[in-house]
Amino acid sequence: MTSKTTALTQVREDLERFPDFPPRDDMQNWFYIHESAVGSALAIHLPNAIVVSEVPVTPSQPRGTDVRIPDLLVSFDSDLALLREQNGYVIESQGKAPDFVLEVASRSTGEVDYTDKRRDYERFGIGEYWRFDPSGGEYHDAALAGDLLVDGVYEPIAIEDLGEGRLRGYSEALGLYVCWEDGMLRFFDPVAESYLRSHEEDIGRAGDAEVRAEEERAARMAAEARAREEEAARLAAEARMAELEEELRRLRGE
Repeated sequence: MTSKTTALTQVREDLERFPDFPPRDDMQNWFYIHESAVGSALAIHLPNAIVVSEVPVTPSQPRGTDVRIPDLLVSFDSDLALLREQNGYVIESQGKAPDFVLEVASRSTGEVDYTDKRRDYERFGIGEYWRFDPSGGEYHDAALAGDLLVDGVYEPIAIEDLGEGRLRGYSEALGLYVCWEDGMLRFFDPVAESYLRSHEEDIGRAGDAEVRAEEERAARMAAEARAREEEAARLAAEARMAELEEELRRLRGE
């Protein structure tokens, strides 16, 4: 799957833009998408997809209130330049609906996420709609839930309870498991058999790399010191041998 790079089908002046939307009044996205870097990890894993957060979505040119702003959106075969030009994802302009959207629950938006938004995303034709509730289901109807669009209707995606505070469901759109891990959002790659790395893990890997680099530098300096010692010993031995040979020649009267 590749992103479209075709020219915009409308003259720039004719493209209707979304208005500037105010930011959310809670910190849910910061903690569970941005601070953890799960959105960035997903974008790195899916280089041929648009992966954005809090971008307005509407079926056609934005008029009235028929607009939703998912916390996380993924779309393959879409035009990023067009999204930027229109300040949002207009399904009619893109020629397709997003493949995946996800909402993070909050006290103020939780019920809307699994009622009104679910109906709207189904009507928009969005392939998968996921809901993540860090509270474990206090704000949403479940800690983790996903819906797959089948013949225009959402059908629930099976969620596995792995025990020890771990839930997951498979996203066909992403080819990844969407995971609830002790209240944190994560993505698991079944091919690599590993999670997409979090910010903390990246820091840890960077720290490990710095430790390895320091160890390698120390080993290199020790090797260089040994080499200098060996060279000094060799030169001293050669000098001593030259002195002995000179003394031998003197004794012989040469």
